[in-house]
Amino acid sequence: MRISTDRGELDVAMIHRYLSEQSYWKRGVALETVRKGIDNALCFGGYVDGQQVAFARVITDCTDFAYLRDVFVLPACQGRGYGKQLVAAVLNDERLRDVAWMLGTDDAHGLYAGFGFAPLAAPHKYMRREVRGKLSK
Repeated sequence: MRISTDRGELDVAMIHRYLSEQSYWKRGVALETVRKGIDNALCFGGYVDGQQVAFARVITDCTDFAYLRDVFVLPACQGRGYGKQLVAAVLNDERLRDVAWMLGTDDAHGLYAGFGFAPLAAPHKYMRREVRGKLSK
């Protein structure tokens, strides 16, 4: 799998289709929301035979902090190690080598643990503010 951070190569329609129809974390997300997220993040596309089959988005200042978001491999291409390749490429990107990482997942703890991610040591120190309703079409 070839991995690129060139936004011009991204298949935005496919990314939106997957996130809005197949993901558990962004089901129903509007196309404009996906575009805005891509425009304001460091994005990684995974390509096989010229077709995009994987995606990851990193929200970061490239100095102190990075949040890994919207990681997926299309169902037809899962089980081939593409997810591991994609996450490895993200974590090894020169712009992101010295940042602290965070992510959220319901079902891929094993994948991310293999890259050194662990539950928060002091979750009582962290807070979250969630804005409701922004995923509407």
